[in-house]
This record gives sequence, structure tokens and C-alpha cells, in this order.
Amino acid sequence: MTPDLDQSLALVTGADLMHTRAVGDVPALTTADGPNGLAMNLPDFSGKVPGTCFPSPSALASTWDAGLLERVGEAVASEARAAGADVLLAPSVNIRRSPLGGRSFEYYSEDPTVSGVLGAAFVRGVQAAGVAACVKHFAVNSQETDRMRVSAELSASALREIYLPAFERIVREASPAFVMASYNKVDGTYVSQHHELLTGILRDEWGFDGAVMSDWGAVDDPVAAVVAGLDLEMPGPALGSQAALREACTEETVRAAVLRAGARVARAARNWSDRPGRAVDVRAHHDLAVDASVASITLLRNDGVLPLAGTVSSVALVGSLAAEPHRQGGGSAGVNPLRTDDLATELRARTRAEVRCVAGCAADGGSDAALADEAVEIVARSDVAVVVVGPPPGADSEGRDRSTLEVPTGQRELVGRLCATGTPTVVVLNSGGTLLTAGWSDDAAAVLAWWLPGAGGGEALARVLVGHDEPGGRLTETIPVRLADTPTAGSFPQPGRALHAEGVLVGYRSYDRLGREVAFPFGHGIGYTTFAFGSLSATVDGEEVALAFDVTNTGARDGSTVWQVYVAEPEPSASRPLRSLAAFGRVALAPGETSTVRTALRPRVFERWDDTLSCWVTDGGAYRVSVGASSRDLAEHADVTRERRVPHPVLGPSSTLREWLTHPVLGPRLLEAARGADDDGATYGFLSNPVIVLMIGDLPIRRLFGDPSQGLSQDLLDRASS
Repeated sequence: MTPDLDQSLALVTGADLMHTRAVGDVPALTTADGPNGLAMNLPDFSGKVPGTCFPSPSALASTWDAGLLERVGEAVASEARAAGADVLLAPSVNIRRSPLGGRSFEYYSEDPTVSGVLGAAFVRGVQAAGVAACVKHFAVNSQETDRMRVSAELSASALREIYLPAFERIVREASPAFVMASYNKVDGTYVSQHHELLTGILRDEWGFDGAVMSDWGAVDDPVAAVVAGLDLEMPGPALGSQAALREACTEETVRAAVLRAGARVARAARNWSDRPGRAVDVRAHHDLAVDASVASITLLRNDGVLPLAGTVSSVALVGSLAAEPHRQGGGSAGVNPLRTDDLATELRARTRAEVRCVAGCAADGGSDAALADEAVEIVARSDVAVVVVGPPPGADSEGRDRSTLEVPTGQRELVGRLCATGTPTVVVLNSGGTLLTAGWSDDAAAVLAWWLPGAGGGEALARVLVGHDEPGGRLTETIPVRLADTPTAGSFPQPGRALHAEGVLVGYRSYDRLGREVAFPFGHGIGYTTFAFGSLSATVDGEEVALAFDVTNTGARDGSTVWQVYVAEPEPSASRPLRSLAAFGRVALAPGETSTVRTALRPRVFERWDDTLSCWVTDGGAYRVSVGASSRDLAEHADVTRERRVPHPVLGPSSTLREWLTHPVLGPRLLEAARGADDDGATYGFLSNPVIVLMIGDLPIRRLFGDPSQGLSQDLLDRASS
């Protein structure tokens, strides 16, 4: 039964912090956070329901493994369903625009293809377990500073090519039940009341048929929000919003919008409320968390010290973070872990070596001479040192951005002293995002990223160190040499107005375009064996391009690698990237084994958004397709010729006079139709007058209908468009 107006007015606002409203035969929904595990408040808000703490999303993304993300999503959702939740507020797929982003630990990548593929997999897993997924934070929500009010100011091409594609892929491929509108503004308009984003793009272009809910407290104007396409304001009870909507319902546009929103919320509630859950295997979930952490650990450099040789008789485990690591980020996504492990215990269980633990510096990373001296003395008497470093507690958190990418001074100084002992030293980075490594870690025998490893991080790292498993991770964010080298250096964060002056040159697109030296490139990561790529072929198959290439394990042990396909535009301008990631996957091989990988490239990877024409265009010419192990390690290349294509954009009466006249197809057609009008050339003269275009070119063309000085009309537009 379709909700009536009174019922709809109740349904479009939440009941309380965690629940939607039960109205008539429409049940309430219970929400829970959960990008890396169940994050659900106890009924009395005295804490959180215990759950499995998986690696944080930045770590999960480092696996580049969609199947693994799907299994993690299913596990988190099954725990949520067992706890009574119907909606999981995850995944978070915003772009990591700057490595200073405080919430980068909760986001997958600086690249939209990685974010979209992995986000879609996570959603499929969540909804397969009978829980509705809510994809967030739509859109351009990459800054925590002033996050409730900041306006992301950016070009249409940056919006379409960088910040929206992950959401688009998830909507089209995984059909999430909900999308969450973010706090921020985009080009001056709050996302919660942004009609173009919520209706024009999300629904009309992408075909989203679920419900749009607000982030908690993100609604500035409830009437404008509902009219724009928001369906559910959270949290409740939002009595002021209900009153404002009821008063505004005397206007038919508002009334229709409320009824439409109420129907969407009702449909979602009936579809997802209290679905049958699955039995929760806590042990299996912990094992999955360990496996996910193993697959995420990213070996950046290795001078042969790893895996630890069987002859190693003593290991010095250094750093307070070795004993009490950062397991997850702070904020709404925080999990109350069912269990956690201990690195030293796990390492002792997997090696005959003596493992000696020492802090080496203060808990916040500051210098402590006595602790450092003790660490140096122990390391000097050990065969190998493993030192865990990372930012101070709270650096990776919702609600604030980072001020530095530097490892704390005390830790950097300590690493230098340990390396000077001559004992091979392994540096482990324990952080949700990027840390600078250049300089202070150059003398280390190995450097690896542990990320925020979740509850099973100790076992995972121990297994990798001793060689029971290989480190499976690859970087989803470039590690620069200096903060000053980043695309947003000096302009992130920006309160008030966040000017995205870098355009589409985000992350590796910027470093590669500028030829800037980096510490470790996007996609980089090594294992305990080696791989070679060969025999790339590219065949045009209708709208798609079919690729085939060989991957060979050239090393001495089993292993896996991530193959990455990049596409370069013909003669890109200075504001365009040299290449962009188009596809990726994992392949596992035995020593000497070769596998032929086959994949297809979608038409979109050969397109760019044209800001003037407001549509996707293919420039035409020879596109260079490359395959390899990172954005800067590309072994095989093939050229693919594509014809120039300018799709017929959807221009209508709300499009501007300038958009009509400057379009390469519709512009000449409109002038030709005007030339044939029976008005003694008045309309043609009007449209071809450059002064007119200069003065009123940005006016929606419909506002000129009925002007007696010329004959512009809907009929004339229809003739030009036919």
C-alpha cells in the first residue's frame, strides 16, 4: 500500500539516532555503521556491540581483491543482521584527494576504478547476507575540515571523471539499497538539496531506484532537500523538519516530492526489514580478518632480509606500536573487537628465534633517550630488528584532517640509530594512510606497510615476516617524496571553499603528468617471488576492446601479483593525465607457470568529460594500452584506434543559450532551423549576434521563449534536435 501524505511526512524523517519510523504497515529499519566491522551502539549507548574488527578500508583496498572484499562485506553484514541491524552504513568510497585527509583510512583509493570495483564487491557481499548497503558519502566528500559547511568547488570534468565514477559503478553493478548524501556543498549547494546530483545524475542518468538518506545532521533546508531528491533525513525525530514540510505541502511540487520520498522509504523498509539472518561463525570471521590483513600488507622495499631466514636466532621487536598497534581509525566506524591478537606472541609461535620486545621511544612517537639507548643495545645483540612506527594516537580519525605526513621525530631518529648498529632492520608502517618514507628509512633492510590491520594484524604480520605467506598488498595511493609534491600542496585543507584547482590530476595522474619523483608509485608492491608480463594483444570487439596478455612467475616460490591495465589518451593536453587505470585483477602462479589473462575494456575508459559540451566524448586516434605492475612499471604496450565520437547530449529548454550554440552538432542545426523560420530572419539574426551571446549566453534558453523580437520556441529546439 502506497503511503498517504501524513504517512509520508512521518517516513521521510528518522525516529531516533539509529532507526527509521514504523508507520502503518511500514516497518522500521535499524541502522549500523560498518566499513570494517559492525559498529553498532548498545541500546543504552554505554558502548558498542562486539564484532569482528577487519582491517580498515584503506588496508582492504590494498589487496586489490574484489572477491575478498565481497567476503568481508558478507561477514560484516551477517554480524550486523545477528545484532538486529537492517542497514549497514557502508562502504565509504570517496576519493583520497590528499594524503592529509583525516578519513583516508575509511576510503579505498586515490583512483575511482579501484574504489568502484571494490566498493561494488563489498555491496554485493553485504546485500547477499540480507542487509541493505548504504554507499557513502555522495559526493566529493574528501575533506574533514569544516566538513559540515565546506563547498567543494570543481570542474565538471573532475566531478565526472574522478569523484563520481565509483558511485556510478556501484549503482549500476551492485544496486545498493541506499545512497547517503554527504555533509558538504558542491559548487555552493548542499548535497542534500542538490537536484542535479540526487536526481539528475543519480536517478535519471544512472537509474538508481533505492532511497537517498542524509548523513547524520546534514540537512540544511528540509523542503529544498526533499524536492531535490532526498528521501530520508537522519537522525530523528527532526520535528522541525516535519513541521516545515507539512506547511510547504500546500505547494504541489513539495507535496509530490514528499509522497515520492515516502514511497521510496516504504519500499526500502518492506524489502529489507528483519530479513532472515545467517549463523555467525566468529572463528571463521577472525580467520578472514587475518587473511585480509595478510593480503593487504604491502612490501615496499626488500634488500633480501624478508622472509626471515630459518637461521635467525634472535629478533628485536621495537616500538610501542608493536605491542599496542593502531588497529582501526577513530570516529563512527570504530568497532568494539570481539578479540585481538599480539604480534610478539604470534611471532614466537612461528619461529624458533628469541623475540625480545622494547619500546625505543615514547608512546606518542616522541624521543626518550633512555628507551632509545635500551633499544639500540638490544638490537645490536639481535640478528634482525623489526621496528613498528606510525603517527600518534588519533591521527587517523573522522572529524579532522592530518597536519603532517611525517613519522614522529622520535621514531625517525630511533630508526636511524637502529640501522647504524649494522643489524638488518625492518621498518613497519602502522597507519591508515600515507606516511613519508624518504630519507629516514633509506638504510632500512626492508620497509612494509601494515596499515590499520584490525583484530588479526599480529598473526598476519608474523606470517608474512617468517614467510608462511607472502605480502599481498599493492598501493592504492602514491607515496610522495615530500608533502610539497602532492597535487593539493598548500591548498588542503581549505575551510569554506575547497578549490579543486588540480582538476582531474589527482594522485598518480598528477605525479605522472608532471614527471615528479615519488617514493613509491601507485600500484607498487612486491612479494617473495618475481613476475614478468608479455604478449599483450588488443582487439576491438564492438564497443569493447578485448585484451590478452601473459603473466609468468619467474621466481622460485608460489606467489600472486596484481596486473594493472592503463590507458593513455592520444596527445593529452597539459591538464590531462598521461594515463589512467582501466582494469586490474590478481593472478596466482607456481614457479615457472604462465597464465594468459583475458579482460575487456569498457568504452568509458576511452572517453573524457567535455566541460563545454557537457557530455562524454571520445577524441579519436591511437590510444596506448599498457599492462604492468604499477603506474610506472609498465612492461607491455599496444595501440588501439578509436574513432572520434561526440554523443548527442541531452540538451533541453533548461540548457543555456551558449550550450546550444557552441555544441558542434546541435549548434549548427539550431542556426539552420532559425534560418528557415518564417520571421524575415529575426531569429537567425538574434542567435548569430555575438553581442547577444556575450550578454545573455548563460541564460536558460526557455526564458527566451515568447520574446516578440525573435521566434525561439520549443518547436524550434525540437526541429534542431530531430
